Amino acid sequence: MKRLFPAAFLAAVLFTGQALAGSKLQGELIFPLRPKHAHSSSIVQAPNGDLLVCWYYGSGERSANDVVIQGARRKAGSRRWSPVFLMADTPDLPDCNPVLFIDNQRQLWLFWVAVRANRWEQSILRYRTSRHSLNDGPPQWDWQDLIILKPGDRFAEAVKADFDSLGMGNGLWAEYAPPYRGLIEEAARDPVKRQAGWMTRTHPVILPSGRILLPLYSDGFVVGLVAISDDGGRHWRASLPIVGWGPSQPSIVRRRDGTLVAYLRDDGPKPGRVQMSTSTDEGETWSVARDTDILNPGSSLEVIALRDGRWLMVYNDTEEGRYSLAVSLSADEGKTWPWKRHLEVDPGRASAFAYPSVIQASDGTVHVTYSYQVPEGQSIKHVQFPPGWVTEK
Repeated sequence: MKRLFPAAFLAAVLFTGQALAGSKLQGELIFPLRPKHAHSSSIVQAPNGDLLVCWYYGSGERSANDVVIQGARRKAGSRRWSPVFLMADTPDLPDCNPVLFIDNQRQLWLFWVAVRANRWEQSILRYRTSRHSLNDGPPQWDWQDLIILKPGDRFAEAVKADFDSLGMGNGLWAEYAPPYRGLIEEAARDPVKRQAGWMTRTHPVILPSGRILLPLYSDGFVVGLVAISDDGGRHWRASLPIVGWGPSQPSIVRRRDGTLVAYLRDDGPKPGRVQMSTSTDEGETWSVARDTDILNPGSSLEVIALRDGRWLMVYNDTEEGRYSLAVSLSADEGKTWPWKRHLEVDPGRASAFAYPSVIQASDGTVHVTYSYQVPEGQSIKHVQFPPGWVTEK
């Protein structure tokens, strides 16, 4: 297949901050291309203006015990990223899906999962916190612990009721295969299975009440869930699930009327579309996830509310493949998405640009990081642009 970028060009733009398209979109690789797997990044802006990014890196994903959480820092006012540093490592277990978060107390959080038995559904949800995140290099961690959620019998009841409302029988499986719905409902009645395997992917959301919502998903159940904290993260409990045909990796945004909207990856049957669920009780319960008209190839996405009220989504805008990464804007809280521009497109489809993490910085600039996989190797890429870049022709 044809390569999108020659190796010489890639080397030239590693740390230059060179504009990639027009004068307002700038980007660079956070570290040079490497042969190992670099995936699932997360970006935040520290209280002093520094940018912090983390990702997981190793010989594979859940099956590779050398996978660790790495990070890098770009000091406020600088155009260069620091050398890569270690953020977390559970010995002899893969560490995956890290998420960074700054709470209302200006404290830095790192959420991630340690994968037991090399199986996603056996993952343990971990976190670290730091009040000393402003120095050079890696944060100095003050505390770490596990988050063990205990979805109760209402979880199983909600799974059954929501499948009933979908009205699709067993849906996803062929005649001679075990029924998908039956297996999921049976697993939901098992208190051990429903307490394990909840994984992070997108940024938490802080509601006006101070409630923190941590979006989660399960490859065991293929449903979404939200971890809820009303005391600044000291204690967490589970929402009821977000059920549908393959909803995964929710990203949550809040409307002005208080309604929460979760946009989800589509791991269900074709056609591949971004799925959507809503909550009117601050994340306690969620509507059945249903398809939107936004394309999704079974790949993670993230949505944020900009300070001017518009919503911004970063996603793969295809039904199959991750060779195209787009940014869309909505001026009506997700009812329509009339503006779209591309961060990456590989016409030869030999590359993958995926799992975006997006924030709006204090100066209004949008920052996105994502997995950057080309035939020459892998890295994490960072781009930045003003919101107006998306609407320019």
